[in-house]
Amino acid sequence: MTEADDVHGWWSNLTGWSFADRSLLERAMAHRSWCAEHSDAPSNERLEFLGDAVLGWVVADLVVSKYPDFDEGRLTDLRKALVSAEALAAMADGIGLGRWILLGAGERGAGGSQKTSILADALEALIGAVYVDAGVRRARSFVRGLVAKPMRTAVRRLGELDARSQLIRVCSREFGRPPQVETHGSGAAHEPTFSAVVIVNGERLGAGTGKSKKVALQEASAEALRVLAGRGIDIGRA
Repeated sequence: MTEADDVHGWWSNLTGWSFADRSLLERAMAHRSWCAEHSDAPSNERLEFLGDAVLGWVVADLVVSKYPDFDEGRLTDLRKALVSAEALAAMADGIGLGRWILLGAGERGAGGSQKTSILADALEALIGAVYVDAGVRRARSFVRGLVAKPMRTAVRRLGELDARSQLIRVCSREFGRPPQVETHGSGAAHEPTFSAVVIVNGERLGAGTGKSKKVALQEASAEALRVLAGRGIDIGRA
């Protein structure tokens, strides 16, 4: 059995259906580093471009229909939480996509199959391939299946999605100055880990980690807000 047969078997087991044009699935897995070593092979970048648009449309349609009471701001926050590179990489990892991405020798040796950007791009390319091969209904169904669980989690944490901005407003109101932040990066260059500490009025109140400074700061800020709320400070009032 060839690598191509293996990826089609994985896809069939995952979804219960097969691509009519098998080359589309194979192309969706082709990272540009692999294509550089196989001169006749097209990369997945065009499918990624299409998949990004399909993903954005399906997610926007889904959150609007599922949460009719959300205003534009909350809808925007929820959509961002579902289409971010970190969220897409987690979805890709959840279906075992990294195993099937075709990478050049250098990228493969650098752990490319676990890079956030490569996983996210490959998932978008896969969505694009589904759309081209099987049409709107199948693409919508696939995306909805991907985002169902992350969406429930994101809705529960919706108040924390912009915790950094909220903390700045609360601290400026209560203490007359914004919080101080300290960040630190560690790990391999291709997949760093960031840590963040939030200092409020001279006191360390929150800490967080993530694959980007933004994620780490949001986590630290959310923790600081919980501490302030526990002390009786109104964190909801601007």
